[in-house]
Amino acid sequence: MTNPFENPEGVYSALVNAEGQYSLWPDFAEAPPGWTVAHGPDSRQACLDHVEENWTDMRPTSLVESMAAEARKS
Repeated sequence: MTNPFENPEGVYSALVNAEGQYSLWPDFAEAPPGWTVAHGPDSRQACLDHVEENWTDMRPTSLVESMAAEARKS
């Protein structure tokens, strides 16, 4: 059995959660709770391109906000 997350011919969606983290998700599977479709359904490569273009800061949103708040205190 092949991994459905690595099928180059598969149809995918790029999901995003409240922390701004992305996940590549096969279109046949329902998005897990807390995740929404940011792009797709589309080809695997198109979804990967979307993730690469939009997930430029790997830090969770809560960490970014916390660091910004600490910087304002200084």
